[in-house]
Amino acid sequence: MALSKRSKVSAEFSMSSLTDIIFLLLIFFMLTSSLVQIQPFELPESDSKTVAPTDLVVSIDQDKRYTLNGKPISKEALQKGLATKVNEAVDKDKVFVTVVSEVNNEFNETLYVLKIANNLRVKAIIATQARK
Repeated sequence: MALSKRSKVSAEFSMSSLTDIIFLLLIFFMLTSSLVQIQPFELPESDSKTVAPTDLVVSIDQDKRYTLNGKPISKEALQKGLATKVNEAVDKDKVFVTVVSEVNNEFNETLYVLKIANNLRVKAIIATQARK
C-alpha cells in the first residue's frame, strides 16, 4: 500500500494586495484633502510649522474687505455667514476657521473674526508664512 504525500500549504503572505490598498488610501486622502485658497497678499511671519485643516477661510485685505471661502462678504454679514457654514458642517467639533489677514491690517479686524469664532464655539487659527 503506497502512502501519498500530503500537499503542504505555503505559509507565504502576498504583499501585492496590501500595496494596492495602501495606494488606494493614498489616492483617497490626496483627493479628499482640502486645499488652502488664500488670496495673494503678504501674510504675517511666524516660526510655527503647524498645519491645520482649512474648513472655513476668512480673508481680510488692507482695505478691510472680507471674503468667506473666496466669496466677498460684508463685515455685518460675516457672523451670519460663518454661523450658516458651521451649522452645515457634519462634525462641528472639528471645524476650523482660518483667518487670513494681510500684514499691515489692524489687529482689531482679526480680533473681530476670532470673537465670532469663539461665540460659535469653533477653533480659529491665524494664517502665517514662514520667516525668511
